[in-house]
Amino acid sequence: MTLAVPVTVDPTAPAARPQQLGRWRRLPLKAKVGAVLLGFFVLAAIIGPLVTPYNPSFQNPAPALSMHAPDGAHLLGTTQTGQDVLSQLLVGIRLTLELAFVVGVIATALSVLVGVTAAFLGGFWDELLSLLSNVFLVIPALPLLILLLGYLPQKGQLATILVLSVLGWPWGARVIRAQTLAIRNRDYIAASRETGESSWRIITYEIVPNEISLIAANFVNTVLYAIGASVALAFIGLADLNSWSLGTILYWAQSQQALQLGAWWWFAPPGLAVALIGTSLVLLNTGIDELGNPRLRDAGVDLRLGGRRIRPTDPTPVMNAAPPRRGPVAAFLHSFSRSSLLGEGGLGEGGLGDESGTSR
Repeated sequence: MTLAVPVTVDPTAPAARPQQLGRWRRLPLKAKVGAVLLGFFVLAAIIGPLVTPYNPSFQNPAPALSMHAPDGAHLLGTTQTGQDVLSQLLVGIRLTLELAFVVGVIATALSVLVGVTAAFLGGFWDELLSLLSNVFLVIPALPLLILLLGYLPQKGQLATILVLSVLGWPWGARVIRAQTLAIRNRDYIAASRETGESSWRIITYEIVPNEISLIAANFVNTVLYAIGASVALAFIGLADLNSWSLGTILYWAQSQQALQLGAWWWFAPPGLAVALIGTSLVLLNTGIDELGNPRLRDAGVDLRLGGRRIRPTDPTPVMNAAPPRRGPVAAFLHSFSRSSLLGEGGLGEGGLGDESGTSR
């Protein structure tokens, strides 16, 4: 008969780190900054058109309001035709984010569908879907976007969304396919097959939930791609110029020579908004990647030992105290001692140091 030894808790042992910390507290600082910054622009997109001080398309005929610098009545100044730049910016943020998020959802859904299906089914379907992804990957995206939008009869939001979605899924599909290939050979997938579960149930309940962080990172990257592409297409005139987006604001500012005339308030606010939105998405994507990758997550954790901040990538700290630094005369006399000849002197004189950290 064996007796179970009771488990005792040493009150002097250090307390374990609490595991009930929320995801927000575990996010790195840069990811928190990205989330807050993106949330600010999402809030501006939601309530911005409701609080616009003027109609963004209203052209004021007063000559004094043409290219007027920012003041109390127009916080971001006016355009050449007297239109309020702040009203255009608030409406443009919503239109740009709407397009980007819709493209992100559609392209990410296509990436997951193609990538997971190709890797899990394998064989003919893997070769066919991989060939389709490779064909779209080698096509130059920007020239094709220009050609398609240039020949389409309508240049509204719908045409831009469809073209960007069709061309935005292949990169994510290849990444998700590679991850699915690594997951499908694991033991719990084999156990699900042995129990008779269908392929689609295994994909839906076993594979896709283990790729949430990768899918979220792919979604953020696709949104970033959609913002950059939509702004670029609108800037060169391949968009609906009658609707206000960040790209159309920059188009009209460029066509009316705002830079040459020194009207910085016309092109600087939308350009800064595009840059900050892109920065927030990059920071947020980094945080999602660290949450999904244990190595990156542990690399961001630092400890304190002996009052010093130690990161996992730092060398192993030596806890032995170094001997006090000798003066010139003492160092000269110590050079004739036995310990200095054996390499057991203090650290200050180039020796290796013994276990006690003292010279003999």
